[in-house]
Amino acid sequence: MAYTKRLDGRKFDELRPIKAEVGVIPNADGSALFAFGETLVIAAVYGPRPLHPAHMQEPDRGIIRCEYNMLPFSVSERARPGPSRRSKEISMITANALSSIVDLTRFPGTVIDVQILIIQANASTRCAGINAASMALAHAGIVMKELVSSVSIGKIDDKIVVDVDKKEEDYSDGEGSTDIPFTLTSRSKSIVHLQLDGKIPLKRFKEAFLAAKTACEKILKYQERALKGEKINEN
Repeated sequence: MAYTKRLDGRKFDELRPIKAEVGVIPNADGSALFAFGETLVIAAVYGPRPLHPAHMQEPDRGIIRCEYNMLPFSVSERARPGPSRRSKEISMITANALSSIVDLTRFPGTVIDVQILIIQANASTRCAGINAASMALAHAGIVMKELVSSVSIGKIDDKIVVDVDKKEEDYSDGEGSTDIPFTLTSRSKSIVHLQLDGKIPLKRFKEAFLAAKTACEKILKYQERALKGEKINEN
């Protein structure tokens, strides 16, 4: 059977309801909450501060150190506490994406710590985490060239879909599904993070990129509204 209708009733280009807010952790230098539907993430920023031990410091720039973690009960089956291979990978790609937009030459010899905590997971957690972290850095007053916005694009049978949820991620009827998390910069629309789970023809990949670009422009507006003090809570 072909995939003719999304399992949750959304249009193919429709995001799940968005939540976005900054200043959710008073003791952090900057913090933010971001949610795609049931996927709920909090990010906190600490620093810049001197990096220890000193031999790890970069004399001409700072570094971003990211830690992505899922709460044990963020998924239906209890997640094992502590870092995993997956969490280490996501921490690394998130740090790389964020490093592309922060002017790290302003902070030589320092570290900016970004803590990302998955409170509740229903797919697209790395994208939600990057969105929250981008907002948290801006909320902390870190010198940034631009923001980044992130979304997961899927190809399910012959359909390109925006903001993949867990049921779509696991969909295996017909041709099966492909999941492509994109992270784009807010001004230049450059891709600073791209992963591919599955396969997709080049022509369809171009369609997926255009869908990601449109979706990220929508997400950016939510991020900017939250940074201006608005509490976004769509139902």
